[in-house]
Amino acid sequence: MGILSSLFSFGKKEDSQENKQKSEQKNFDILKYDGVRALQIRQVKYAIRCFREALNIRKDTETMNLLISAYHTAQDTESALEVANELVELEPENTGALLTRINFLFLEQREAEAIADCNRLIALDEDNIPAWFLRAKAKKSTNDLPGAEADVTQAINLNKDFLDGYLLRAELHLLMKQGREALEDVNIVIDSTDESGEENAHLLRARIYELLGDEEAASEEYRKVMELNPFNEDAYLLAAQLMIGRRKYAEAMVLYDEAIEHNEQFAKAYTGRGKLKELMGDEEGARRDMVIANELNPDDESDRQTKTDEGGNAFSPPTSLFGGNSL
Repeated sequence: MGILSSLFSFGKKEDSQENKQKSEQKNFDILKYDGVRALQIRQVKYAIRCFREALNIRKDTETMNLLISAYHTAQDTESALEVANELVELEPENTGALLTRINFLFLEQREAEAIADCNRLIALDEDNIPAWFLRAKAKKSTNDLPGAEADVTQAINLNKDFLDGYLLRAELHLLMKQGREALEDVNIVIDSTDESGEENAHLLRARIYELLGDEEAASEEYRKVMELNPFNEDAYLLAAQLMIGRRKYAEAMVLYDEAIEHNEQFAKAYTGRGKLKELMGDEEGARRDMVIANELNPDDESDRQTKTDEGGNAFSPPTSLFGGNSL
């Protein structure tokens, strides 16, 4: 009887363990797919809760990616990065997981870590175009412009039709004051796009023409950008600054007026117009525009220094359009 009792007891334990596993699998599936449905109807907080509970039952790469997506939708990049770290630890040779983490490192402005992950990715797959491109972007952010140019050139060599690569390389050439090389690359992008054109490429070409001293061509390019997108703020600001540099104040005023007409919340346009009005002797008009700019963007004090110095220099150099991560 003792032997039979032992066998019977062992069988019950096996059944109990199997039932537990089935129950856990059922709960996992319910939580996962409830999270998917919640994400589809924009119930992001509930989706995050579901995915986290599912992962407490079992680690699953698909669910981890879903949780990352949910955190991204919720604009919680720090939490998304934490899950991406877990995913990379779980599958250290998963190139997709590394790419995911690299993108969130960019969002968190941790470019040095992004470079390290790009190095890992290239070691795993030396023909990985995104890895070379992203490393170039990261090096650009850390002011390693020659290194960035070398990396993006490698990406282009792997795919001669990689237009984003040409655009980034043109930007790098511009930053290094290599106007002719920059123009050659940006022309490839513009010549390869459809009739609607490439807005960012035309904006970049305008800056290149400025570097080359062809102000008429630069002005035409800025106007082209405005035609493609009347709400492109950079085009108005840079075109107006170009007109001011040429002492064409009336034309600059028209540009600021147009920018504000398209977007009445455009604080920097009010700031620019206020400075221009002061330069032209309209103190009251300048004051009104600066008040509006301050109301629209009270945290930005850097652009609202309106007093001219004794030499009449009312305008500080504009922030470079390409000083940050434009790509």
